[in-house]
Amino acid sequence: MGWPLQAMPGSLGAFMFDSSVFHTVRRGALALATAVLASCASIPPPSAAPETLSPEAVRADLRFAMETLERNHPDLVHSVDRSELERTRAEVERTLDHPLPRDEAWAALARLNPAFADGHVLMGPQGWREASRAHLSSGGGFFPFEVFLGPDGAPRILSALGGGSTAHAGRALTRINGQDAREVVRELMSRMHGDTPRFRAALLSQRWWLYYWKLHGTPARFEVELDGVEVVRVPASHELPAMLQAEDDFERLYRFELLEGGDALLTLGSCSWPDKARYFAFTQDAFSRMRTAGTRRLIIDLRANGGGDDDMWKEGILRYVADRPYRAGSSYRKRSRKPGETTGQVVAGEITSLEEPRVDEPLRFKGEVWLLVGPLTYSSAVLFSNVVQDYHFGAVAGVGDAVRVRQSGGVQSVALPNTGLMLSYPRFVLDRPSGAREPVLLRPDVVLDDDPLHPHAAVDVLLSRPVGSHLP
Repeated sequence: MGWPLQAMPGSLGAFMFDSSVFHTVRRGALALATAVLASCASIPPPSAAPETLSPEAVRADLRFAMETLERNHPDLVHSVDRSELERTRAEVERTLDHPLPRDEAWAALARLNPAFADGHVLMGPQGWREASRAHLSSGGGFFPFEVFLGPDGAPRILSALGGGSTAHAGRALTRINGQDAREVVRELMSRMHGDTPRFRAALLSQRWWLYYWKLHGTPARFEVELDGVEVVRVPASHELPAMLQAEDDFERLYRFELLEGGDALLTLGSCSWPDKARYFAFTQDAFSRMRTAGTRRLIIDLRANGGGDDDMWKEGILRYVADRPYRAGSSYRKRSRKPGETTGQVVAGEITSLEEPRVDEPLRFKGEVWLLVGPLTYSSAVLFSNVVQDYHFGAVAGVGDAVRVRQSGGVQSVALPNTGLMLSYPRFVLDRPSGAREPVLLRPDVVLDDDPLHPHAAVDVLLSRPVGSHLP
């Protein structure tokens, strides 16, 4: 999983929309997230970059990154306001007037990430997952809490780092080591990648420990002020952060529960898993159990799904649900790689081939289907949501207005030659199956609040709806 989202959660990769047009690319070492959202091609760790980089070297990498995007992105204005990007680029370049350690070079160049406004376009450290594990193995620590940003933008404690319990859950962080916590949020948000501020806030919540480390380091102890009234001193945590635990644990990513009243809950935490046979056996078993139980309503939880491979939902879910031919998208723009086309040429086209329904599937599910989405639902998981909405295979509920329905994909990554940082960018941009450009952002049929402290609450709201009150 590269830097973007998944596995983005953490980074995102390419997805097979049409075999004549696209190639499937596996998750690299998210997304972001999707964030990626949840992937990027894996890149080996960079050769040892110098501890301190000259301003000329960092400026050269900035030029290299901008030229690479112009030369390789299929449709930069898909997400970028060029005037805003140029303004930010000029501001960043003006700050590059002194030697910088590599993390400070990242902090400078990463200010471009919000201006890219796409979970698949960013500048970030290479091999950050491996580096994070190595940091812990060498005795280092991280910020001691998992954090989420509340509706007011204030950081709050979700749990102990790694997901363990803490008496401070839900409390607002008002100061961290003497610094106003809202200022810390502003510093970190100004370097986050992703489609919208809501998406970037969700990604920062998931990776607070990482970005705080990159920007402020990890002291042995933290002094945090809670709710503006209490100061506590907590040692740095040596636990593996929750997202790193989850993305390598099949049982955490993929769960199935038969519920009372003819309901079922299927959690798909990623569309990327190396052992596809295991995943497909898992979904087949879920639909078999639903057939035996007479399940009437299925909720599929995609809130943590940053993307991956399309066959995970085509073969894993729609095999049992789709009752008509469908396609994963419509018009596209891509940088060509096909024989007979000029390498690097932007090609526009339309996906015309259709996925046929499995009319002879003995485990076909004819009940009600809901997708539960959130700000971290990204990439291939958004394509899945588009298909379900456009072909009325079910309905979508949850938090919307965080990510685009016109998704980029086929993420490529290149190391910047001097800093060793990673530049990621997509090879194609794909419209939803209906071709509609409005709404721009994923809009659920039913909008539900999502409480990080009580993640099952949104499921309970859906379960409280009478079966049959499905949406048009």
